[in-house]
Amino acid sequence: MSKKRPLTLILAAPRGFCAGVDRAVQIVERALEKYGAPVYVRHEIVHNRFVVARLEARGAIFVEELSQVPNDALVIFSAHGVPKSVYAEAKSRHLIWLDATCPLVSKVHIEASNHAKQGREILLIGHAEHPEVIGTMGQLPQGAITLIETIEDAQTFQPKNPAKLAYITQTTLSVDDTADIINMLKTRFPNIHAPHKEDICYATTNRQKAVKAITEQAEALYVIGAANSSNSMRLVEVGERAGCKPSRLITGAQDIDPDELDGINIIGLTAGASAPETLVENVIERLADCFELSVEEKTVAQETVEFKLPLELQNEPASTV
Repeated sequence: MSKKRPLTLILAAPRGFCAGVDRAVQIVERALEKYGAPVYVRHEIVHNRFVVARLEARGAIFVEELSQVPNDALVIFSAHGVPKSVYAEAKSRHLIWLDATCPLVSKVHIEASNHAKQGREILLIGHAEHPEVIGTMGQLPQGAITLIETIEDAQTFQPKNPAKLAYITQTTLSVDDTADIINMLKTRFPNIHAPHKEDICYATTNRQKAVKAITEQAEALYVIGAANSSNSMRLVEVGERAGCKPSRLITGAQDIDPDELDGINIIGLTAGASAPETLVENVIERLADCFELSVEEKTVAQETVEFKLPLELQNEPASTV
């Protein structure tokens, strides 16, 4: 048997589940325990197919619109947040709902509402069609929020009144890209109102910092996540910009081809905020099967944030699943 060649794996920390994702998944699990299956979930609770499939196996049914939910059923709104029109529709149809919106996304919703009350024109820095952006823009009447996706958008935007202007951001953006856009807006509109505390969440920031730290040594990078996960795709971009090529998104161990690591001696590994640690462990096992693997961990921050569950689910229910 041929001897395995050595490979060093540098694990990024923090990685994987953030507090908002952990809370959202717990809400679905607790709802299934308390109310029994089926429980409907509008949109993927978080952007990870492994997580979704596990919850489906326990009795969760994922839908894209409330029209797919039977009358009087229980429905859960995903961690990304929803427009106000969704709450209105649920109420009009007498649906029972639980809101798994990440509290840090809800913070942005509150900021938008407060700016509107002050008569300010609102700019939202984010990606079109992302569920979080759709939910945030849907907090106010159409036209109240203008989406800014690029620095070019920031350069060409023409406000109705530069003195009554504010910006908010999606929580899962590239820290560096967003800083460039904000700097452009502040240069053009020095009096623009900014968030009291930046809207990009602590978990997004920490995971991007960790990738920058491990790519100081790593020659290639794997990011465990999903193509529709904004925070996961930003981690791939951060790795590429740090000069770590290839930086590649994988959904799990099954996506790894050992031949693509020819000539690579040190590889970095991280996971997006919607990816469970189980997937990280599976990737490590896969690499250990193929290489004489040594594993190091590089930690840039300690995360202790926890978010409370909705009151209806805070008491541990007896399992009925």
